[in-house]
Amino acid sequence: MGRHFNDCSSQVIDSCIKVHSLLGPGLIESAYEICLAYELRQRGAHVIRQLPVAIRYGGVQIDAGFRIDLLVNRAFVVELKAVSKLLPVHEAQLLSYLKLGGFRVGLLVNFHVLRLKDGIRRFVNGFDD
Repeated sequence: MGRHFNDCSSQVIDSCIKVHSLLGPGLIESAYEICLAYELRQRGAHVIRQLPVAIRYGGVQIDAGFRIDLLVNRAFVVELKAVSKLLPVHEAQLLSYLKLGGFRVGLLVNFHVLRLKDGIRRFVNGFDD
């Protein structure tokens, strides 16, 4: 995997840690999303919030209401959660965004944990990393 993705991953994880240390667990997902987007932009990253992802089917694009929480530097997907436990459906959601959007790398981040490192999972090319 390229250095760009590793650098971006480190930048996102460092930013997540800062947001978690300042806000702590217990808030709703959108609070973490807006603060993480702000933190990443402060660090010079290009961030798009709530990016629509369509399904390409039979030569047409179908809007299924899918939205990527954060797309960082036009290539790195970040899916945020604030749940007591990450479930397989959360992983499937991120994997779907990677596949449907043609993206290579993504992070699934659960802010509802005491230690953020316990809430971060990285996925590459649709495989757990």
